[in-house]
Amino acid sequence: MDEIYEAKRLDEEAITNGKEKKKKKSWDYDKEIARLQVELAHLQAWVKKSGARVVIVFEGRDAAGKGGMIKRITEKVSPRVFRVIALPAPTEREKSQIYMQRYIAYLPAAGEIVIFDRSWYNRAGVDRVMGFCSDKKAQRFLELAPRFEAAIVESGVILLKYFLTVSEEEQERRFKRRIDDPVRQWKLSPMDVESYQRWWDYTRAYDEMLRMTDSNHAPWWIVPSDDKKRARINCISHILQSIPYERVKFDAPDLGKRQKRPSGFMEDHTVRHVVPDTTP
Repeated sequence: MDEIYEAKRLDEEAITNGKEKKKKKSWDYDKEIARLQVELAHLQAWVKKSGARVVIVFEGRDAAGKGGMIKRITEKVSPRVFRVIALPAPTEREKSQIYMQRYIAYLPAAGEIVIFDRSWYNRAGVDRVMGFCSDKKAQRFLELAPRFEAAIVESGVILLKYFLTVSEEEQERRFKRRIDDPVRQWKLSPMDVESYQRWWDYTRAYDEMLRMTDSNHAPWWIVPSDDKKRARINCISHILQSIPYERVKFDAPDLGKRQKRPSGFMEDHTVRHVVPDTTP
């Protein structure tokens, strides 16, 4: 009987320790992501003051966590400084343009950080695999992309490129979660289904893309993202380490005194439409 009670006690202790460990891990992530977001705010201040121009490209497998990564980067900073570009399918007019033309228009001016949620590398990925461009055009793109990026870097722009990877098993788990969760169903597009079914076609395309467009002036940085939280911490830390920013002193404004209520001021009692309070 004592052995049964002891075994039960050890089981309960293991469960408790597991919960505490999980809680600690979650708390550590929250603490670290908050610290990094403070640093992103300092980066923003430096970019505005120095007039720096930054481009961050996020590519990768579908469901690898690009959207969540970008959200954590931008949720505490100004959208006027951190501009996220996620272009839709090209219009008929854009299809007739030079391929890079539509992307050039979104490159940053002084004091801006542009984040591409997918980029010109669509040509080497989805366009190529799905037959939206010929293999000849895709090969030509792979030859020209390093030269295009060299011109960007030579103009003084800081260019960072990240490719998020995810395993077959984890991608499938995330797709199934999207199917079952109403607030995630919008994330699952027909192209996602195609990417799931054509995993190895995309593997070949991405392998060649990374091999041919990795350069000294614009290298690819691979972000393993089966663990989304770890991927976010690692990638944001790398971004901050890759940009030579300095903390800018914040000049706190003097709010002064609020003006006094004017004598004879009468409240306007016109009926307004007030949102009902539905909270308990």
